Amino acid sequence: MPAAAPTLLAATALAPADWMVVALYFGILVITGILLSRRQSGTEDYYLAGRRMPAWAVAISVLATSLSAATFIGGPQQAYAGNLTYLITTLGTVIGALVVAFCFLPAFYRHNVTTVYDLLAHRFGPGARTAGSLAFMVGRLLASGARIYIAAHALAWILFHNLDAPGLMAAIWILTAAGILYTIAGGIATVIWTDVVQTVIFVAAVLAAFILLLNAIDLPLADTINWLNTEGKLHLLDTSFDHAAPFTLWTALVAWTLFSVAAYGTDQDLVQRMLTCRTRARASASMIASTLIGVPVTLLFMTIGLLLFVRHNHPEIAAAAETAQHAPGVKVFLNYITTDMPAGLGGLMIAGLFAAGLSSLDSALNALSSTFVNDIYARLRPRRNPAHDLRIARIALVGWGVALGAVATAAIYWQRASGDSLINFALAVMTYAYAGLLAVFATALFTRRRGNTLTVIAALLAGALAVLDTEPFLWKPLTGLEPLAFPWRFTLAAAIAFLTCIVGTSPSPDTPGPQDD
Repeated sequence: MPAAAPTLLAATALAPADWMVVALYFGILVITGILLSRRQSGTEDYYLAGRRMPAWAVAISVLATSLSAATFIGGPQQAYAGNLTYLITTLGTVIGALVVAFCFLPAFYRHNVTTVYDLLAHRFGPGARTAGSLAFMVGRLLASGARIYIAAHALAWILFHNLDAPGLMAAIWILTAAGILYTIAGGIATVIWTDVVQTVIFVAAVLAAFILLLNAIDLPLADTINWLNTEGKLHLLDTSFDHAAPFTLWTALVAWTLFSVAAYGTDQDLVQRMLTCRTRARASASMIASTLIGVPVTLLFMTIGLLLFVRHNHPEIAAAAETAQHAPGVKVFLNYITTDMPAGLGGLMIAGLFAAGLSSLDSALNALSSTFVNDIYARLRPRRNPAHDLRIARIALVGWGVALGAVATAAIYWQRASGDSLINFALAVMTYAYAGLLAVFATALFTRRRGNTLTVIAALLAGALAVLDTEPFLWKPLTGLEPLAFPWRFTLAAAIAFLTCIVGTSPSPDTPGPQDD
């Protein structure tokens, strides 16, 4: 029989105080958007905030977007169902951020780019910029659509107390509408300042959950740690050469480093924040700071999963927990928020979940809009004025919001068919665009006469096709080999794309390069 339509607020245990906290959170977002909208006079303000954002605010905004709902919900799920090996990815993140700080950002600032794909126009020609922008837009639709889908788990559980498809669909469109409404007003400045507020909220929320869970577990801390170790939950460093394992030391040093370079150096969604800083040095400092702060924050989210595992599986205390011992980690976490947290704190946690989801949605909307207007629309209609561009930017933002909602809806079935955990799914879908983009930017920055518009287009297509060919449902029938973990799939695809890009030669030796003027 088809699933019944969800009943609003069915079985939710949130108290009036919780709803007041959530309402206060949304009120702050709306007021911030209205206040900042008065400062917009053109696309320079709308997309780059006049390059006047403080580095500390940019660092927090980058942190908020890079963590997102995938970490807020997926991090506890990963630890609950597995162990701590995911943390090793932060090593690659820090290394990748250093590479971008010293090799990518100097070139972006020297060429005064509005989007990072302007760099491709300097190096290969305007056709390469258009191709890079289109690749980003497709990839960002997939990646941010997946993140909205993950964030919708929280809202669906609160409103309907289930994670069935109809409830998730309703939650997706509620979140999408909310993100459009407050992002459309103030542009990137709104995105960054609301990210600051939202980061404070979701870090405070997860700290509150950590303290409450720790106090609720009636065991000595040493006994808790020993039991977790016995269960294999504290396993951190996997030095195996298992090509099917996504979180090993070797994937961190190679694959996750390259993945982070792609994320922080070729993705307008993240780079746009850094470009709002006045100087390259401040932009670099903000990015490096965000990755370093992200290490303990990620550990905190995963610790929540470990404590929930103790609460629902330790033989001495599991009987006291209402949730079934073997329930999925996502439902255990969401059920704890809605039924076991004190009034007010539950609302703070829900606000934190919304903050994690919307901090990714607002930035994606702004980045997609800026890329479309600067790299596509401006080339089709060169004679415009700032007011016209600002109006088109806002129209484009609404259109991208609808497209993201549609992709998030499709992700309900895509993720369930893939069998991936939420965090694996959110990261893996990004590789379709990242493989080709990393190859193209590497060619632009680290070679002098290699690559041209045609090989840029070929490389972007080759990267996406290589990722598709290594999908488990195709890889084994094609090669007879066991599936590759998605970090290695990304690395292989990026290598193929790079070799494709350097086949061509550039018409001039102009190279943006990592060096400063």
